Amino acid sequence: MTAVEIIISIFVLIGGFLSLLGSIGIIRFPDVYGRLHAATKSATLGVISIMLATFLFFLLVHGEFVGKLLLTILFVFLTAPVAGMMMGRSAYRVGVPLWEKSTQDDLKKMYEKKMKGSN
Repeated sequence: MTAVEIIISIFVLIGGFLSLLGSIGIIRFPDVYGRLHAATKSATLGVISIMLATFLFFLLVHGEFVGKLLLTILFVFLTAPVAGMMMGRSAYRVGVPLWEKSTQDDLKKMYEKKMKGSN
């Protein structure tokens, strides 16, 4: 096994492990906000690691530069966390409750100020 194959294998294993952690987080976390965090953060990093391994495989093993893979990495890196944030804010605005043991609500003050300002 060459050094290139080892590096590519490490990226694939890291990506698979992070995706697995994200899947476990979706099942185990108690509220929608924690599940969104698990789905967007760890799964995004997992997908990016696997796509990076794919890019390196084609570049170093086959000698082909596949720019579409780099664009895919950029697209996932930019869109997945933003989509998770928007879903979380939408859930908050609709009134999906936080976990009963949550100790901090960062959005509460912001929405209280908006409600006072609109009256």
